[in-house]
Amino acid sequence: MEETKDLQPLPAASITKRYKKMARRIRRKRKGSLPPHLKTVNEHAAGIDVGSRQHSVAVPVGSCAPGDEVLFFDTFTPDLNALADWLERCSVDTVAMESTGVYWIPLYELLVERGFEVLLVDTSQIKYAPGRKTDYLDCQWIQKLHTFGLLTGAFHPDNEIRQLRGYVRQRSMLVVEGSKPVQHIQKALEQMNVKLTSVLRDVMGKTGLSIIEAILDGQRTPEELAQFRHANCKEDASTFVKALQGNWREEHLFSLRQSLDLWLYYKTKIKECDAEIEKLLGDQFDLSGGKELAPRKTKRPNRRNELSFDGRTLLYQMTGVDLTAVEGIEESTALTIISEIGTDMSAWGNAKRFASWLKLCPGNNKTGGYNKSGRNRKSANRAAQALRLAAQTVARSKTSLGAFYRRKAATRGSSIAIKATAHKLAVIVYSMLKYGTEYVTRSQEQYEQQYRNRQLRNLKRQAKRLGYQVLELPKTA
Repeated sequence: MEETKDLQPLPAASITKRYKKMARRIRRKRKGSLPPHLKTVNEHAAGIDVGSRQHSVAVPVGSCAPGDEVLFFDTFTPDLNALADWLERCSVDTVAMESTGVYWIPLYELLVERGFEVLLVDTSQIKYAPGRKTDYLDCQWIQKLHTFGLLTGAFHPDNEIRQLRGYVRQRSMLVVEGSKPVQHIQKALEQMNVKLTSVLRDVMGKTGLSIIEAILDGQRTPEELAQFRHANCKEDASTFVKALQGNWREEHLFSLRQSLDLWLYYKTKIKECDAEIEKLLGDQFDLSGGKELAPRKTKRPNRRNELSFDGRTLLYQMTGVDLTAVEGIEESTALTIISEIGTDMSAWGNAKRFASWLKLCPGNNKTGGYNKSGRNRKSANRAAQALRLAAQTVARSKTSLGAFYRRKAATRGSSIAIKATAHKLAVIVYSMLKYGTEYVTRSQEQYEQQYRNRQLRNLKRQAKRLGYQVLELPKTA
């Protein structure tokens, strides 16, 4: 009977009084001040949600007329100037904006010229709660996060590096677009049954280009066309004669001529980009200290889309180190890396943060004490792409990086090996640019011996922990 007495429900009046006390306690907490970690850091902060046709801007409450805390501005230049004027009238001194496509660039440059402190934020930091996604709420959310100092700015190099980056990206775009006319040239030759692709490795080389120009000039005799064959060609002259017998239809010749003109046009534009890049690199401050650049130890073969100037010397004078001394990094690769990250490594605290920014580190996805996945996020960073390409080129080299790549590929696969080798290259580049150190090449044998010694130390340590001792066998003849 006593147990049933304890389980009797409380009176309704008692429950109501308890809930009222709880509600008063919650209201009292809400009226109190913010916690210490949410103090106002930027009192005069604004948030901008960037769009292709209009920008939504939010300013702090009380800095303008009531109801005008959020305004919308078109993306035309007069409207951008009106946006900056309105921010000045609202006493705004710092602005946070998301990096949406390329639409943020004109607004960012204008606000920086007008003297505002602009924080460019990655879109992953400012995701709003699902179900309430509008431009009106987005700009207010950005402004609120920036007010409390909860946003970190993305990396943005100085003006000279941004200018160099623009030229280098334009050059890479021309190289990619310039490869399409080559495919059209090969298609026109195949339609005429001229089998240049069967006897030449590079149709746009010296031999192939001479034959194509002779065909467009009216030469049709296979024996005379085969005379343009270079002595280093693998196929003999009789095979060339058989390959150069075609049908010579007018529509295919017309397509061949237009495709060749396009290819030559792209080559001209690439040389114009090279001239601008060379001029910009020559105007930079010389950090080499008057030291002459050491000659290359090995002669590298010429490639089709190489720089038309001595980029190795100019990059050495700009950075004070020779990045091309690292295996896999050529002049064009080093130029891409410098144009993306610059020469000042103070933006990253150490090499680990630099590699993490490049997304060349394993990802973290832990929950409940378990690591669900180490897969990293996808990245469109051009510097990371250049380092990955450099990692692929050292796969068969007889160097320490090549031995490291092959060891990783044998156990984890080629994709993991590329990423791990690119991580090593990123650490090397960071230390060279940060401390001005020179790269010391290590051979494959040195790396394998160092790896063997490390394995032996770990084995001895494990044997000692288990109460055993490792003894080396005597070397036999």
